[in-house]
Amino acid sequence: TMMNLTSAFLDETFVYLCTEMGHYVPEFIGSIGYVPWMFSLLGSALIGLSGILPMFIIPDPSKSPKGEAAELSDPAESKTLKLLLSFAVGGLLGDVFLHLLPETWENELAAGNGGGHPSLRSGLWVLAGLLLFTMVEKIFSGYANVDEANPQPKCVEIATCLLRRSGGKLPDNFVGTCGQSGSCDIEDVPNGCFLAGNGNATDAAKDEAGHKKVAGYLNLLANSIDNFTHGLAVAGSFLVSLQHGILATIAILLHEIPHEVGDFAILLRSGFSRWDAAKAQLLTAGAGLLGALVAIGGSGATTALEAKTSWIAPFTAGGFLHIALVTVLPDLLDESDPWESVKQFSALLLGIGLMAFMTVYLEH
Repeated sequence: TMMNLTSAFLDETFVYLCTEMGHYVPEFIGSIGYVPWMFSLLGSALIGLSGILPMFIIPDPSKSPKGEAAELSDPAESKTLKLLLSFAVGGLLGDVFLHLLPETWENELAAGNGGGHPSLRSGLWVLAGLLLFTMVEKIFSGYANVDEANPQPKCVEIATCLLRRSGGKLPDNFVGTCGQSGSCDIEDVPNGCFLAGNGNATDAAKDEAGHKKVAGYLNLLANSIDNFTHGLAVAGSFLVSLQHGILATIAILLHEIPHEVGDFAILLRSGFSRWDAAKAQLLTAGAGLLGALVAIGGSGATTALEAKTSWIAPFTAGGFLHIALVTVLPDLLDESDPWESVKQFSALLLGIGLMAFMTVYLEH
């Protein structure tokens, strides 16, 4: 078929390029020899570094024209960010249904696990991931509501800080709102303290920010688990041969770039700054290095290692489903502009289509 011919052509092109480029490699590198564990760690690190690419792809509000900067700086209203989030939802759904689950079911069938129902075990792990992520978000979002329900501790903090700054006496012009319908809030800074505001509107906004922050951390957790599986795959491929390892690294890298753009958008939506989001993405890369080390350490017992880690892919799929359908999609459903809805749905389809393309042409 045309698809197989295209895949074969890409393989031949890659082998040709590797052969030609080999003539330009410095002699001292060629004399080092092939060390699988070193190449495994390098490949995993390269994939992890793709997490900072979105910083150069997604516009920076501070360097954008005035109108675009205002639009990009407010995640709740940013049309650009909503398009990126739609792309992220499509990428996550495509990754789950076109990559993670099919690969899991193929492995289950090949291993003969699950008796007459090889997909049952995988399905249970998907549900486990989905439900665990739901419970974690519910629990930690509940903690964000504690201050809203009881404003008194905030007022105590305000009084304490003001007493400290004024030498034991409250300023004459201080008017507290303790016990009223509104609630006080305070921020402590190196030079003293100041009232950040009062009233339910501020608290509601902070509560929403806390809820979204939890969603961002859940996304980082899911990505860490996903990167762990990438490390396993890269190291396993380099243990077979150099060519297999390079092919696997390039395939996963190209697969991850659009994924990382979507993840970066989710972190921005969750209240992360651009730099904090980039640092968080790099931290998740450590899970990829850990996966590579596990694969290298268990290289003498490949079958046993695969059996012990076969739950990771379906569990990650469940986490991705929660992030896409429970955390991000509801915000997109609130869109009232029909034209923006069409663009967001198109971005979602683009994310799915790109994941399908990567799966067909790079992971055959």
